[in-house]
Amino acid sequence: MDVGGTSVRAGVVDERGAVIDTTRAPTPGGERALDDAITGAIRELADRHAVAAAGLAVAGFVTADRRSVQFAPHLAWRHVPVADRISRRLGLPVVLEHDANAAALAEHRFGAARGARVAVLVAIGTGIGAALLIDGRVFRGAHGVAPELGHLRVVPNGRPCPCGKRGCWERYCSGTALAATAIELLAEYPGTSTVLAREAAGDPRAVTGLRVAGAARDGDPLAQRAMAELARWLGEGLAVVADIYDPEVIVVGGGVAESAPLFLDEAREHYASVITGAGHRPLARIRTAQLGDDSGIVGAAQLAREIVNEVAPNSAG
Repeated sequence: MDVGGTSVRAGVVDERGAVIDTTRAPTPGGERALDDAITGAIRELADRHAVAAAGLAVAGFVTADRRSVQFAPHLAWRHVPVADRISRRLGLPVVLEHDANAAALAEHRFGAARGARVAVLVAIGTGIGAALLIDGRVFRGAHGVAPELGHLRVVPNGRPCPCGKRGCWERYCSGTALAATAIELLAEYPGTSTVLAREAAGDPRAVTGLRVAGAARDGDPLAQRAMAELARWLGEGLAVVADIYDPEVIVVGGGVAESAPLFLDEAREHYASVITGAGHRPLARIRTAQLGDDSGIVGAAQLAREIVNEVAPNSAG
């Protein structure tokens, strides 16, 4: 499962990394409702397939033993033993992983980071998730929460973030940020006559990241300007990432990456111009996730499969 701030999505994944069935529901706000949504989705798929274990890719801080969620800016859980709680309800083994770590593991095994010695994944969706792989292994830091790149402060006293800080990178480079930028531009240029402006006048809630991307694709100039801002902030952030980790590959994934043709080339150019030592050092290859929206699900399923494989030899013996 991929448990994100916008949707809860479950998939049945085979040993080759292929997603053979899925179901999706909106992410509810309450803790009990979130547990219900997860167990309901897994049961729905288990009615149609032989499910042996469940992996949950979670947008939040997961403990080193991958049993509990300490904090999730866009979810209701706070210091909750999620794996054990869901496992008791389902009667199945359950393992947790940070959603970006799960996506990175999937891309390293099946996709855009295959064979890379040092790889960073930046998952751009409701916010930004990130993962660092060294020799194919997840780097978790001392307490299991590294690298929380989406909450690097890029604008002092900038836009407020659900994490409690202001000016986080994901407030300027995410689906949520894309909508916020478009709304700011509409306020700055109130007489603008564009499709997006007319939709916003009817209902400001219509200005979502997805709608802005669609309007940019259709040639709306205000939406294209918002997309250019996202590209600039993506390039700016990736330069910081490369300065710190010097990766071989940076994989850009998440829901916003589906619109990569609208912003990625511009982001690459900005990244190359602002990185330390620009023009005098090798640059990381910046690639879009090959597994797309499925990467978190595929990675979580691989971790769940490892549980089954660990238990099977013991059972046989």
